[in-house]
Amino acid sequence: MSDRIYCDWNATAPLRNEARAAMLSALDVLGNPSSVHAEGRAARRLVECAREQVAALVNTQPRNVLFTSGGTEANALALTPMPQTQGATRLLVSAIEHVSVLAGGRFAGSQVEKFSVLPNGQVDLGALERRLHGRESLLVSIMLANNETGVIQPLSQIAELVHRAGAVLHVDAIQAPGRVCCDINDQGADLLTISGHKFGGPKGTGALIRRDSAMPFPNPLIRGGGQERGARAGTENVPAIAGFGAAAAVIANTWRSDAEQLQRLRDRLELELKRQLPEIVIFGEGAARLPNTTLFALAGTRAETAVMALDLEGVAVSSGAACSSGKVQASHVLAAMGVPPSLARGAVRVSLGPSTTESDVDRLIAAWIRVSGVLLKGTKAAAA
Repeated sequence: MSDRIYCDWNATAPLRNEARAAMLSALDVLGNPSSVHAEGRAARRLVECAREQVAALVNTQPRNVLFTSGGTEANALALTPMPQTQGATRLLVSAIEHVSVLAGGRFAGSQVEKFSVLPNGQVDLGALERRLHGRESLLVSIMLANNETGVIQPLSQIAELVHRAGAVLHVDAIQAPGRVCCDINDQGADLLTISGHKFGGPKGTGALIRRDSAMPFPNPLIRGGGQERGARAGTENVPAIAGFGAAAAVIANTWRSDAEQLQRLRDRLELELKRQLPEIVIFGEGAARLPNTTLFALAGTRAETAVMALDLEGVAVSSGAACSSGKVQASHVLAAMGVPPSLARGAVRVSLGPSTTESDVDRLIAAWIRVSGVLLKGTKAAAA
């Protein structure tokens, strides 16, 4: 498997060595973090160290970080009607949100409204402003960067509109750490969610983060003990949390240099693909995007076939969100952008990471040219 090329970092990133070391060390810590004896205090120190590391990544205080089992749980917890705190009794989301946000969390289906995006994949600020006008009791949920296209949203403008209307802003920043700035204050988010395995932490780790400690966390999804200051019951997964924190500490110092390298490789990939296949379409190309992400398609190809063919070539890519892998269905993101179904069904996502090399990109390009040639030949033969 060592000769394979992994280009599906938006689905999950390889575990970082620092995270693995922190987890292995934590496995030898005996105590329960809620116990007051020495063993328990040792476990508690690991949890609180990780909380400080995650807080530093997004520029907030440790008390504003609540650990969860991952991004989906963090989103579900954030999407909670909060009449007792901010008065949010309705949820407003963009049409390109992750399925865990489109599901609405604890809002009833009748309480959830969607608004449109532009053809480049960015939020239609006019549509958002119209939905906000004269409305009260709103929670607005918008992702920082899309998991399929990589398109980055103009969050400072969005936050201004949302807060001017007296609404609360939740930002799903799960694809952002390690690639772009995740400062919760710069983003203007009241609530922000991240997931450890997207940037080299272990799977099954995530966090809901509030900007201001004066804002209570939503009522817990999991009730029982008083863990996480009463916001999430259950004994903490100390080794996983330690690995999550260690990964956060690494990328807080490396993301800028990583982003420069990733964008150079991504731009080179796209330039060469367009040179050899002028008819290729790159979605969201005209908008700000994550430096590591490209989503492209050739008319007449099918993504599931292309992904399997590339896998046989030793290249791991995806046809979109990992949560939809194995399901032959149209991308709701591309549909919201107005992409014709005949083109959208061929969309292939490539997402690079810090260990991606020039050689990897060269091999990916060569593999895609071979695969697309076969697929297009088959399409022409079928039409003849």
